[in-house]
Amino acid sequence: MAVKTQELKLDIARIGVVSAILMQPGNARACYVLAHGAGAGMRHASMDKIAEGLADRGIATFRFNFPYMENKQGRPDQPAVAQAAVRAAVEEAGRLCPGLKLVAGGKSFGGRMTSQAQSKTPLSGVKGLAFLGFPLHPDKKPSTERAEHLGGVAIPMLFLQGTRDGLADLGLLKPVVAALGAKATLHEIEGGDHSFAVLKKSGRTNEEALAEVLDTLTAWIDQLA
Repeated sequence: MAVKTQELKLDIARIGVVSAILMQPGNARACYVLAHGAGAGMRHASMDKIAEGLADRGIATFRFNFPYMENKQGRPDQPAVAQAAVRAAVEEAGRLCPGLKLVAGGKSFGGRMTSQAQSKTPLSGVKGLAFLGFPLHPDKKPSTERAEHLGGVAIPMLFLQGTRDGLADLGLLKPVVAALGAKATLHEIEGGDHSFAVLKKSGRTNEEALAEVLDTLTAWIDQLA
């Protein structure tokens, strides 16, 4: 199936213009607004692999840079700026992919900024949020404060987490997800770190772990109402 890739510009009201990429397979049945993590932009190899893997599974992706990444600034944007970027991306994805089921989220920081935006004011047309490694706390500083806003999210959420993720102690994350009730699903990637990379001694490859992530995400998207 042919995949159409478009290089775009995304205008974030009162903030500026950033780069974006829409990757849309001809048989697309959904579009995932895929926000990048704090340390690497939308063109990072891991983001390419995720977008390509989802295209193979019939899921379009809309990627974008947060302003700090676009402008090569070191520190991530303030939450209000990042949330505005997410909101603009969701609206543009909805406009470019009419009729497709819309989901949002992304890697680490990007997923967290998406859930914060959703908790404040629901993102237009979004049916669910999917987190590719929710950053529950800073490395080696276990806490659950970053999850407090999730109670304000009323749509389904999928947490894809590696069991070796240093930014999400599963002993803390499991009760958080359980407290969110039926709307939240946790899928553990056995042996995966924050980027779902696995140790050689695990007996499987990083590619196999990523395939599990993408298969799980696709199945979850398909069952969303």
